[in-house]
Amino acid sequence: MVYFINDIITGALIGLLYSLVAMGFVVIYRASKVFNFAQGELVIIGGFIVWFTTMQAGLSLWLSIPLSLVLAGLVGYAIERIFLTKLIGESVFSMVMVTVGLLILLRGLVLLVFGPAVRPFPIIFPLKPLFLGDMLIPMNLLIGGIITIVAAVGLSWFFNRTRSGLRMTAVAEDHVVASSMGISVKGSIAVAWVLGAILSTVGAMIFLSGKSLTFLASDIGFAALPVALFAGLESIGGLILAGIIIGIAQSLTTNYLDPLIGGSLGSVVPYIIMLAILLIRPTGLFGWRTIERV
Repeated sequence: MVYFINDIITGALIGLLYSLVAMGFVVIYRASKVFNFAQGELVIIGGFIVWFTTMQAGLSLWLSIPLSLVLAGLVGYAIERIFLTKLIGESVFSMVMVTVGLLILLRGLVLLVFGPAVRPFPIIFPLKPLFLGDMLIPMNLLIGGIITIVAAVGLSWFFNRTRSGLRMTAVAEDHVVASSMGISVKGSIAVAWVLGAILSTVGAMIFLSGKSLTFLASDIGFAALPVALFAGLESIGGLILAGIIIGIAQSLTTNYLDPLIGGSLGSVVPYIIMLAILLIRPTGLFGWRTIERV
C-alpha cells in the first residue's frame, strides 16, 4: 500500500509538470486562437539558455535564472515578431501550419548550434528526495508542483480579472473585431508568446534539474499535449486537475500493467484518456463551448 500511495503522489507531481508545460499551449491559444505545436521546442530552447548562462557563463543561479527567464521571453517575442505578426487576420489554419514549420526550424537550429551531444544540466532544485515515512518524493517535482499551482492561480487571475488579460481573450475571439475596438492585436499576441516562452523555461528547469540536456527533451511538449486537450484549450485552472489525472493514470499503468503485458501502455494511456474525453466533449473537460446563431 505504501508503494501504491507513493506511485500516486509521484504520478500526480509528474502530471503537474505536464500541466506547467501545457500552460504554454493554453496561454498562446487564449490570446491568438493558435495551437503552438512548437511548445516542446520552446522548452528545450529555455533549457539551453539556462545551461548556457549557468554552465558556460559561470553565473550563479541567483543571476542565471532571472536572466534566463528574460532571455527566454525575448526569444518568444522575437519568434512572434518574425513569424506570426504578419499573419494577423489570416486563417487559423495558416497560423497553425506556421507553428508546425517553426517546430522543425527550431529543432534544426538547436542541433545546428548546440549539436546532438548530451550535456549535464545544472542542479536547480535539491537532489535529495523528501522522505515521508517509507515514501520517497523527488524534491524537484514537489517544488515544481507548487510552482505550477501558483502559476495557474496567477494566470487565471490575470486572464479573468485584469484588463490586459481580458483584451488578450478578446483578441483570440476575432482579430478584426478586437482591432476595431482599439485593442492592439500584435501586442496581445506578443505578450502571450513571451509568457509561453517563460513558462516553458520554468518547465525545463523542473524537468531537467540535475539530469542531462539533449534536444530530445523537447518531447515533453508532446507529453503535455494530452493534458492541454483534456482540460480544454481555454482553461488554465482545469490543467491542474487534468494533469493530476493523467499523471496518476500513467504512473499506475507503467508500474502495474506494463510489467504484466510486457509493453509500454503507460506512454499511450494519456492519449487514450484524451481521445475518450474529446469523443464525449470535443472542447475538452473545461473548454468553452461556442454558441453560434444560424
